[in-house]
Amino acid sequence: MSDSDTLSDSVALVTGASSGIGEATARELASRGADVTISARRTGRLEALRDELTDDYDVDVLVHPADVTDADAVEDLVSDAVDTLGGLDIVVNNAGLGRDETTIEDLDLDAYHQMMAVNCDGMFYVARAAMPHLKESKGNLIFLGSMSGQYPRPASPVYAATKWWTRGLALSVQANAGTEGVGVTAVNPTEVRTEFGSEDGAAFSEQLDPGEAASPADVADAIAFAAEQEDPNVVQELDLFRRDKFADW
Repeated sequence: MSDSDTLSDSVALVTGASSGIGEATARELASRGADVTISARRTGRLEALRDELTDDYDVDVLVHPADVTDADAVEDLVSDAVDTLGGLDIVVNNAGLGRDETTIEDLDLDAYHQMMAVNCDGMFYVARAAMPHLKESKGNLIFLGSMSGQYPRPASPVYAATKWWTRGLALSVQANAGTEGVGVTAVNPTEVRTEFGSEDGAAFSEQLDPGEAASPADVADAIAFAAEQEDPNVVQELDLFRRDKFADW
């Protein structure tokens, strides 16, 4: 974690901030001096994180619970962030989930629709609402992608497809918005020790030992590096893989 003030003049918004990578990212950005809007559905966790960040880093923190699958709620979230904290320089489009998959014909349709709604629609709604403000600030829009958005995943084809979609959106929005000074980054980790997977079974934090895979703080540090870039530069993609990931391929 950084003790520098490289983001002291910045205002950030982090979705999925109640745990895991989102929580660690809010902490990392605040440690670098950014004021932060934190959003997720679990208000109690957000409020506890706000108290921690304001006490530890003396930054302004706005709590605004929202469901990223609700386009109107996302518009309200972004408007509140801008109005309360005075602008928007960094958006971390982090909220996402995975559901248990076997074969595509056996995938529960509710699980399918949930993954599509959160991982695709939610990413789009946040990017769409934030983009006018990021164009004004020449800021950075950072998508939480995955190695699953780069390689086939036979055990989780729909989750992988949503991450291919996320990565494709990020790269294409960069091509579109880069002409107006906006930086767009896709950060692609492999396994991370978070609550991911808990919707249907054991979370990665339970399956993986410390040192076996990245921690949320590791990914947050990569996100903060991307957030520090200034026009005309951008980290277009940042892969954060386990060193042994391809050993058995």
